[in-house]
Amino acid sequence: MGAWGIGHWLVVLAIVALLFGTKKLRNIGEDVGSAIKGFRKGMQEGDAQPQLKADPPAQPGTAETKSERDSV
Repeated sequence: MGAWGIGHWLVVLAIVALLFGTKKLRNIGEDVGSAIKGFRKGMQEGDAQPQLKADPPAQPGTAETKSERDSV
């Protein structure tokens, strides 16, 4: 009653292909695939990056006072 067999899925796939066209479906598939690849690459690169420091050391002669930093 609630289970969908292979025949139901083939009919649904045929209707979707008729509505959107195969070229648009192929483009959507390529976009989703490249997004997944980019996400995986970003996750792998994220693990390899070292932790960043909060503030770099101040250069001599460029020290600001606390009131100058607060006004900016």
